[in-house]
Amino acid sequence: MRWFWIDRFTEFVCGSHAVAVKSVSLSEGQMHDHFIGYPIMPNSLVTEGMAQAGGLLVSEQYGFGELVVLGKLAKAKFHTCVRPGETLTYRVKIDSVRDSGAAVTATAHVGDTLHAEALLFYARLGEETGDLFGARLFRPRDLRHWLSLVRVFEVGLKEDGSRMQERDYPLEETVTN
Repeated sequence: MRWFWIDRFTEFVCGSHAVAVKSVSLSEGQMHDHFIGYPIMPNSLVTEGMAQAGGLLVSEQYGFGELVVLGKLAKAKFHTCVRPGETLTYRVKIDSVRDSGAAVTATAHVGDTLHAEALLFYARLGEETGDLFGARLFRPRDLRHWLSLVRVFEVGLKEDGSRMQERDYPLEETVTN
């Protein structure tokens, strides 16, 4: 089972920044236990939403062809509570990219109110770690489908201002014997 903490991207600029949104609903399972009688979106899941938005932005730097994982949450600060019916807006900005990974600054807002801010570091695992313990961690077909669901190719721009094209990211399955 996969957990997605962003609904869609509204802006995605390769190598620079992205904006994604998450509508918080009372029908989500975690809202019934956190907290009973006073449901709020857990800050850990807000952090995961920022991490997913930033992770896709970083992953594009490697052509969506390699596994990029959150390696370190260096800083996180939360200012408010997020209630059902509210919409979180995640803003992520690439601070630096290296061969080994990247650093991203992220914020989460509810309307104009700053809810959270974080500094995230991502590790680039590369092709050689695509299979760990015989289980595939990275399935290009699944990533292609998720990129479509969150509308990356509908709103995405390359650094030169031209539109991102799905065909520029050949996310093909590799056949193993």
